[in-house]
Amino acid sequence: MAKEMIAMILAGGQGSRLYALTQKLAKPAVPFGGKYRIIDFPLSNCVNSDIDTVGILTQYQPLVLNEYIGNGQPWDLDRLHGGVHVLPPYQQASGSDWYKGTANAIYQNISFIDRYDPKYVIILSGDQICKQDYSDFLRFHKEKDAEFSVAVMEVPWSEASRFGLMVTDEDDKISEFQEKPKNPKSNLASMGIYIFNWDILKKYLTEDEADPNSENDFGKNVIPNLLRDGRRMYAYHFSGYWKDVGTISSLWQANMEVLDPSHSGINLFDENWKIYSRNSGKPCQRIGNDATIVNSMISEGCRVDGTVNNSILFPGVVVEKGATVEAAVVMGGTIIKAGASVKHCIVAENVTIEEGATVGAMPEGGLNIAEPGDVATVGSGVVIGKGATVGPKAMVSSDVKDGEEQW
Repeated sequence: MAKEMIAMILAGGQGSRLYALTQKLAKPAVPFGGKYRIIDFPLSNCVNSDIDTVGILTQYQPLVLNEYIGNGQPWDLDRLHGGVHVLPPYQQASGSDWYKGTANAIYQNISFIDRYDPKYVIILSGDQICKQDYSDFLRFHKEKDAEFSVAVMEVPWSEASRFGLMVTDEDDKISEFQEKPKNPKSNLASMGIYIFNWDILKKYLTEDEADPNSENDFGKNVIPNLLRDGRRMYAYHFSGYWKDVGTISSLWQANMEVLDPSHSGINLFDENWKIYSRNSGKPCQRIGNDATIVNSMISEGCRVDGTVNNSILFPGVVVEKGATVEAAVVMGGTIIKAGASVKHCIVAENVTIEEGATVGAMPEGGLNIAEPGDVATVGSGVVIGKGATVGPKAMVSSDVKDGEEQW
């Protein structure tokens, strides 16, 4: 049975700007929002948009991501015909190669897409936090009789040169594409979310692969080639929540916005658009008699006897008596011992912060989510020794000895 539209999620990126958080972890597998991983958002969007066939293209450090996705059951994607499929690079008759670019990654999986004979293919990023109805995007694509559509958001003109920009007419038809221009003609930034007619995409992927000078990239090669040939290309205006969490500060900021859904636009309590995730299997959290918790999210399996303010604790985090956690993102399995101070930082999974240690510091002038400034970061499995200090600019990926300072 042919599918009307299938989704292909690009999830092979290294996420190098997240430094210590992605040394052993693919960026889409980075924890987010208390109980989720970044990949949960495009997967949940697909299910909520009635897309039941999803290919996930993995490459860098895929072990945790592959294990987490499993058979797709948490997202109702454990299907006999369709469902979720993890698609790493593989050896072919013509040889083997890593995915060389976003377009090449899809090209190497043409046979997978052909199995479902779709009319449309939606290309998604596996490393963005976004709540979007792809069925509404598809309706737009059909109404315009488009061959290619891209989701765009208006950004401040002062920031436009940081993005790939779509120049459009009054009917949203794309007339020009600018890749991070010095002098932008538009402030419609591409979200990196595309819908193609499959016959058009297949044709241009094949031509792009045959070009020895191509970088095999959608933004640098495929989209300009579509424009060159005068294809029917349209920009779909998206007005919901979308954030590229490609840096430490943007990841911290997005987590803090979860704590203020009425203003930020990201509401994880929305019953009409649930974000699904794999259950940690941990028991309920326990809040001790001496605990103080203000405006925070405390996940299952946490044990809190200290003070937690404006923070997110992932499953299994322990905050001992006398410890203080403020404006922090603390990932699963981390232990914060008595008297420790953890502020304005991201702490990865399975970290131990010993008694009296200090990680991060609140910015001078108080907390400012809009301008997060320097956010301290501790990588997974690290031990911060007794009385050690990790400064607000520090990025720690190996153990810190007792009393040692990291700045």
